[in-house]
Amino acid sequence: MSFASTPRNPSAGRPAGRPSERRRGALVPTLIVLGAIVVLVLILAQVWTEWLWFDQLGFIEVLRTEWGTRAVLFVVGFLAMAVAVGLTMRYAYRSRPVYAPSTPEQASLDQYREAIEPLRRLVMIVAPALLGLFAGAAVSQRWDTVQLWMHAQHVGTADPQYGIDLGFYLFVLPGIRFVVSFLIAVTVLSGVAALATQYLYGGLRVGGSNDMPRTTRAARIQLSVIAAVLMLLVAANYWLDRYSILTKTAEKFDGAAYTDVHAVIPSKAILAGIAVFVAVTFVVTAVRGNWRMPLIGVGLMVVAAIAVGGIYPAVVQRFQVQPNQQDAEAEYIKRNIEATRDAYGIEDVDVKEYDAKVTAEPQALRDDAETAASIRLLDPQVVSPSFKQLQQVTTFYSFPDTLSVDRYEIDGESQDTVIAARELNLSGLEASQRNWTNDVTVYTHGYGVVAAAGNRTAARGAPSFLESGIPSKGVLGEYEPRIYFSPGSPQYSIVGGPEGSDWELDRPTNDGGGSVNTRFPTQDVSAGPSVGNAWNKLLYAVKFGSEQILFSDRVNEHSQILYDRSPRDRVEKVAPYLTLDGRVYPAVVDGRVVWIVDGYTTSSQYPYAAQVTLDDATVDSLTQSSQTVQALQPKTANYIRNSVKATVDAYDGTVTLYAWDDEDPILRAWQEIFPTSLQPLSEIEGELMAHLRYPEDLFKVQRELLARYHVSNPKQFFTGTDFWAVPDDPNTAGNVAQPPYYMTLRMPEEKSASFSLTSTFIPFGQQARNVMRGYIAVDADAGSQDGTKAPGYGKIRLLELPRDGSVPGPGQVNNNMTTDSKVAEEFTLLGRGGANIVRANLLALPVGDGMLYVQPVYLQAETGTTFPLLQRVIVAFGDEVAISETLDGALNDVFDGDSGVETDPGAPPAGEDPGTGGEKPEEPTTPQEPGDADAKARADLADALERARVAIQEGQAALAEGDFAAYGESQDALDQAIADALDAEARLEGGTAVTPTQAATPAPTATAGS
Repeated sequence: MSFASTPRNPSAGRPAGRPSERRRGALVPTLIVLGAIVVLVLILAQVWTEWLWFDQLGFIEVLRTEWGTRAVLFVVGFLAMAVAVGLTMRYAYRSRPVYAPSTPEQASLDQYREAIEPLRRLVMIVAPALLGLFAGAAVSQRWDTVQLWMHAQHVGTADPQYGIDLGFYLFVLPGIRFVVSFLIAVTVLSGVAALATQYLYGGLRVGGSNDMPRTTRAARIQLSVIAAVLMLLVAANYWLDRYSILTKTAEKFDGAAYTDVHAVIPSKAILAGIAVFVAVTFVVTAVRGNWRMPLIGVGLMVVAAIAVGGIYPAVVQRFQVQPNQQDAEAEYIKRNIEATRDAYGIEDVDVKEYDAKVTAEPQALRDDAETAASIRLLDPQVVSPSFKQLQQVTTFYSFPDTLSVDRYEIDGESQDTVIAARELNLSGLEASQRNWTNDVTVYTHGYGVVAAAGNRTAARGAPSFLESGIPSKGVLGEYEPRIYFSPGSPQYSIVGGPEGSDWELDRPTNDGGGSVNTRFPTQDVSAGPSVGNAWNKLLYAVKFGSEQILFSDRVNEHSQILYDRSPRDRVEKVAPYLTLDGRVYPAVVDGRVVWIVDGYTTSSQYPYAAQVTLDDATVDSLTQSSQTVQALQPKTANYIRNSVKATVDAYDGTVTLYAWDDEDPILRAWQEIFPTSLQPLSEIEGELMAHLRYPEDLFKVQRELLARYHVSNPKQFFTGTDFWAVPDDPNTAGNVAQPPYYMTLRMPEEKSASFSLTSTFIPFGQQARNVMRGYIAVDADAGSQDGTKAPGYGKIRLLELPRDGSVPGPGQVNNNMTTDSKVAEEFTLLGRGGANIVRANLLALPVGDGMLYVQPVYLQAETGTTFPLLQRVIVAFGDEVAISETLDGALNDVFDGDSGVETDPGAPPAGEDPGTGGEKPEEPTTPQEPGDADAKARADLADALERARVAIQEGQAALAEGDFAAYGESQDALDQAIADALDAEARLEGGTAVTPTQAATPAPTATAGS
């Protein structure tokens, strides 16, 4: 019995395999098509959305030019590499010998040929194509170099070595070197491909008998021609080195030195000639078939490179230069000094000797009353927590950790202010409030700016606000307060809708439901690309990984999507040729909040100018401690100009670029590349001009250079005995440079004070004393005239102090202040009860025929709700140190009881804030006995503090529940409790009752660069 069954025929009863094959055949193409669609959508989600973004902003020309240039260069790079490599491989294969010599070497190669043969055609297509893709991608990255080459400008200044216009070095030379380097890469890879193919297929033989030729005629011609082309490119490279050497870096100074001019440059010309000779020998070999001559030529070039290119310059340096180096290098150091000063805009520095006194005398400041009265003590790096506690209003608003300094005309006078925008901060919401609808369509914008006077404080040393509150009130006038675009904005928001769809939370209020809603008027204002159609919805849903964009009813035909909302990011995208300053600051201009961004054009190709690493030159204690202020990007440059001022509208995101330095040749080139993207200087209105200032990062780079290049004598420069350094910040641990500071001051021998950016210098060297050797200030005020810079804008003034080291530097002054007995006593008193002492920026001012140092001192609680309040001012002049509650008191103490100036402008009327104004409180009508008054004041104080504690707890609870009405009521109760507490405390101290907005001790202030 057999248990074997007859196999079933799967095809029985139907045509063999057709339905199954048909199903499989339809599935594969379908999957391919779907995959292609998915890939296409993913690509368009990045590419087409970029196009929409640029088009909405009005800078589509920038994107079109950049992408077009990149595309052309990619094709050129791809074809050059792929075609060259492909043709050499194909020629090597087709010219292979029909019968390879029968040798052990060829026998072993037969195995490889057999293995490769099935894939040969694929390899000869794929390998060149892959190399072409890499080459095309690399070439497309240099689109800016090619565009600058195509739009090269005439500078009008010749280099000191060859007498060639500097435009050749800035625009033409980088382009030529790029092309030569790329062609060398193409030639080398083509040679490698030809060599490998010829060897594999018998055209080139390595081993075996010497009686047989080692190359076929075709292989000899191919390899000789490739080698000749390579030698010609090497010759071109040597020749271009003669020009590039003018931008070389060295230990003592940059640019071509004596040895470079008298040995290296001639050697490069000789090596270029030898390379051309070797190229000729390869051509001769291709014709005559003798490899001996090119091999001798290559050997000659190697020997020449060692002898002429290495040994000879070393001999000249050792035996001709070093014994007389100071005299030999003098001419070239002079070139370096002149080029560096011109490249960094420090050629017209006004240098003066300043014989600073160190003895404080009465009436010493009588001629510097304007400067003394303008000293600002409100430090924008310190007072951010005070802004947050007093003006944040609710947790979904925030301020940056470092505020900004600006100037506003108030009552006909320029007022230095500390200002910040109240930005949206989604991380401040409770977890229960976080969802896509709230994050994207409800919480969409910040609200208003907050500004405080720089030269006075309110009660207890808090900032005296000039503009504050929600709705915004103050002296800055009516303006659009909504902040849709800011450094802290969310990744994206979707705004707009039909009439009546006011689902955006506009601002919290004490009325009704606790908030006022709004709707962005997308029918009238364009702030972002439209997402009103299904196609755009799909692309943006893919771009941001959010399917809600496709299905939410809040995304409708009126909707616009706002993204790339940081002002810095927006300017960076529309002006890719700019290096942007590390700080972005807000200003209220013509009824709108705008963000101001400084842009730089840079180059590393300026002959003889000193090279600087921009991030190293601009890092300081501020950039290291702040998340708001950054150092410049890490790149090397030896030329920089503040060529562009940019503004970004905080409401609709409009970006405007102004050509600030129309004499900059690099900017002129970019104006030709993007002819419609920049507005002329004449288009800047006076109201905006009043808020433009000299940028910090440019000043930091210039002070880094002036630490050495204030020396104009080449021989003195060579010794380096008078080099300086930027002092470390005494308030920061470690070796971190002190930041520059904005302040209004009158420099010695100048007629009037001006808004300036300042810094100091100490002697260079690790063992050098911390004494002041230089003081630098640049006029930072651009004026307020339409389309015209102030005449003095950008003027740099440098004071050289006595070399005897009699004037203490910031480090010594900080030590003197710290160890002073009166200061120590005050700090002990202030620190009682768990308070932290915060020492703000240490300012230096050249007044009183000497150097005055001023440092504000803040106090803040150690735990709980903490924010700093200005409590003391320390002043130092020479070795004299004084501390007081007011600037006036400290100055008078230092100058023997009479400084000669009155810095306190006088207290404002009772009950009125110096800036915001306020209602005058009711005056007491019934006098009380002193004992009864003290007892009642103590009881009132205890009651007020208890009410404040309860109000804080209730406010936090209301905020957690999203009950803005209750939160507003608790804030009102807290304000009243604080007012009652301050009133009671003032009565206990025997003073006048004060309100939370009353100025206690108005004091002019001085602020860190911001």
